[in-house]
Amino acid sequence: MHHHIGKVGKFGHRHMREHRRGRHGFGPFAAGFADGTGMGGGGFRTGRKLGAADLQLVILALLKEKARHGYEIIKALEERSGGFYVPSPGMVYPALTFLEETGAAVVFDAEGSKKLYRITPEGEAQLKRDATIADAILTQLERMGRKMDRVREVFAAEAEDEEMAQDLRAARRDLRSVLREHRRSSPEEQQRIAAILKRAADEIRSK
Repeated sequence: MHHHIGKVGKFGHRHMREHRRGRHGFGPFAAGFADGTGMGGGGFRTGRKLGAADLQLVILALLKEKARHGYEIIKALEERSGGFYVPSPGMVYPALTFLEETGAAVVFDAEGSKKLYRITPEGEAQLKRDATIADAILTQLERMGRKMDRVREVFAAEAEDEEMAQDLRAARRDLRSVLREHRRSSPEEQQRIAAILKRAADEIRSK
């Protein structure tokens, strides 16, 4: 037990040193937003991860919305980022423990190992001091979520095109070939072809 308290004290002292340096304990991801560089300027520097202090700030923002279990925090971040950022339990639960031990969060309902956390007045004050950074991180995660959705839509469209019926692909190739053969035809012939294509498009559209 004594050893555990010593480790917490070490983290607490580091947090205070960072606070005195003007970063309020939040790491390079948050600092990037503070100086305007954002994700493009170095957030997620080691992959799809937030630093421990940045994750603590994001967790406080989520707890301010409503009380949550640890797995609900993981799920919320996964949903907001479209699957881009999914923190592991090994990151979220130590962060929650740290917030609890520093008085920023409290467990007010526990069922076995299942704990429901809520933010404390101390946590709200801490979050208020860094609200701009917290909002920026969550906004960027949501932006990444929208980008991930668009990427999935593109891949889905390509997969759908790959699954197109073989006879339809053959018909498209045949049409392109015929149009190439008639690209130098007379104006009258081009008008006739255009009328045929328009009728075909109208018929397809009517279905």
